[in-house]
Amino acid sequence: MSEKIKIKIILGSIREGRFGERPARWLYEQIKDWKDVEVELVDLKDYPMPLFDAPITPSMMNMKYPNAVVQKWSAKVNDGDAFIIVAPEYNHGYSGSLKNAIDWLSPEWGRKPVGFVSYGSASGSRAIEQLREVVIELNMVPIKKAIHIGWEFIMKAGSEKNISNDELFGPLRKSMGPDRVAGLMEDLLWMANALKNARTK
Repeated sequence: MSEKIKIKIILGSIREGRFGERPARWLYEQIKDWKDVEVELVDLKDYPMPLFDAPITPSMMNMKYPNAVVQKWSAKVNDGDAFIIVAPEYNHGYSGSLKNAIDWLSPEWGRKPVGFVSYGSASGSRAIEQLREVVIELNMVPIKKAIHIGWEFIMKAGSEKNISNDELFGPLRKSMGPDRVAGLMEDLLWMANALKNARTK
């Protein structure tokens, strides 16, 4: 397809001093100039939604939500062709703010692919296991390949205050086996193009 694929990188933590801002911004810089791609970093801090309290399920709201911030969030997600969620692991799961943001919407997510970047305990792998189940329920297509960031990166960021994102996360592309960013993007874009083509028929 000739149109660019719109990828939304969702920063899934609103915590003060969150580490997730670093990999999210690094990933944005890595893929912003990718061919036929339009990338946007979407920060949940910019969408202070209430805890989900609607009387009916979002799948029955026809994208007409009772809250102005949720309506803004709906428009942003609906604009995406594919997503990369940057998620922390909190107590064997992912953040409550991310779950709330996901749960407020329904058709905006459907028939679109999603990839994951995680960090924290077990490199965030257990959070992503749970997220995969959630996005499938929303009729999304989770990509198998993911980027898991271990504690050594978090500790290094804390001890070397002036280290750049390229220096910190460079090993994820250069010296630890296959290029994880390229692998994630290859699968995400393949699926995004296939699904976008199917949605527009």
